[in-house]
Amino acid sequence: MKHWIEGGLAGGVAATLSAMSWRRALDAGSLLGQAAWNLRLRRRVAEANLAVAFPHESADERSRILVEHYRELGRVASEYPRLGDLVRAPAGAVVAEVHGLEHLERARAAGRGAILMTGHFGNFELLGAWLGRFNPVSFVVKPLANPRVERLLSAWRCAAGVELIPVGAGVRRVFAALRENRWVAMLADQDARRDGVFVPFFGRPTSTPVGPAEIALRTGAAIVMGFVVRRADGRHTLTVVPPLEAPADDPDPVRALTARHAAELERWVRRHPEMWFWLHRRWKTRPPGAGERGRA
Repeated sequence: MKHWIEGGLAGGVAATLSAMSWRRALDAGSLLGQAAWNLRLRRRVAEANLAVAFPHESADERSRILVEHYRELGRVASEYPRLGDLVRAPAGAVVAEVHGLEHLERARAAGRGAILMTGHFGNFELLGAWLGRFNPVSFVVKPLANPRVERLLSAWRCAAGVELIPVGAGVRRVFAALRENRWVAMLADQDARRDGVFVPFFGRPTSTPVGPAEIALRTGAAIVMGFVVRRADGRHTLTVVPPLEAPADDPDPVRALTARHAAELERWVRRHPEMWFWLHRRWKTRPPGAGERGRA
C-alpha cells in the first residue's frame, strides 16, 4: 500500500510538472524544495554534515547553503520527468556551456571506454545523459525499493537514451560496455560501510566505494570526472576534468585512485556546496583502529 501511494503521488507530481514549461517547473521545484526544508526532512543529518565539512563557516552561512541546496534538489526533481527533452534541447537552451569534452574524446580514441564519474552533485543524470550525445553511455544504477517509482525513473532515463546497468548484478555488463568503448557513468560518494576503503574527504577518513578504481585498473579504462552546476538563469554548465591516474609506484593503487576521485569531488563541493547532496550520512562508518591497514 505504501509503495502504491508513493508511486501514485510521484506520478501525479511528475505529470503536473511535465504540463508546465521547463522554467515554470523549475520555479515549482524550488518551492517544493523549500517546503521540504520547512518540514525539516532530514535537516538534522544535513546540518550535521555541513558542520563537519565547513566548521569555520558561521551557522547563518551554513543555513543559507542548506536552504539553497533544498531548493536545488526540488529543481533537479522537476527536471527528471522531461530528462529526454532536456538532453535533446537546442544548443544553449538548457546546457549553456560545456568545458573539457576533449578529455572524453581522447578516452574514446583510446578504445577502452571510460568510467564517467561524478557525485550526487547537481543534476548529475542530465550530465551523463547529455554526454551521451557524443558516445553511448551506460548508467550503473541502484534500483529503488519502490518498484512503481523505479519504473517511472527507469522510463525517464531510457527516454534520455542511456543504457541501465543494475549495481552489483550487472558487473559483467560493465566490463562488456567498456570493451564496446562505451562511457560507463558511476557514482562513488556515499558511505560504503565495511566494503569501502577509507580515504580523506573534508579532513576525515571516509568509507568510499572501491569499484570504480578496481574496474579502471583491471580494464585500462580512464576515470574521467564531470560536474554540472546550475547557473542563475536555470541553465547548466558542464565541466569534464582531466583523467585521474594512480601513481605508478603506489603500493595500493586502488586506494590511491579512490583518494584522488574523492579529493576532486571535495574540490568541487567546496566551490559549489549547494550542489552536493548533504542529506546522506556520509561519515556514518567509522574507520578501523589506529595502526590497521585502513580498508574495512
